[in-house]
Amino acid sequence: MISKNLMAASTKPLILSILEQGEIYGYQIIQNVIDISGGTLEWSEGMLYPVLHRMEKENLIRSQWKISKKGRRRKYYRLTESGREELEKEKRQWMSVHKLLSKLWEPVPGFE
Repeated sequence: MISKNLMAASTKPLILSILEQGEIYGYQIIQNVIDISGGTLEWSEGMLYPVLHRMEKENLIRSQWKISKKGRRRKYYRLTESGREELEKEKRQWMSVHKLLSKLWEPVPGFE
């Protein structure tokens, strides 16, 4: 299980990365996270929607109400240009942390 702190820290880059693939509604974001993580990350609507609202205020994403194919009214989210720029920044930062941890955690000869 992933800690709440790590889950909170990864929320923004995960949402931006999912929205980079195209416009989707909130429940789909939750399902994508569950599917991609193999169930190790389980987000709730109560956790997701405040983050989406904050990201919208920051102009990283935009939303629009649409009628789904099944006739249901849903709020769809998509990246803005600022969101794309923020995603690139997030990628660089997370990759830097990943490289550092990989160096620190690589096997040390004789300590198996």
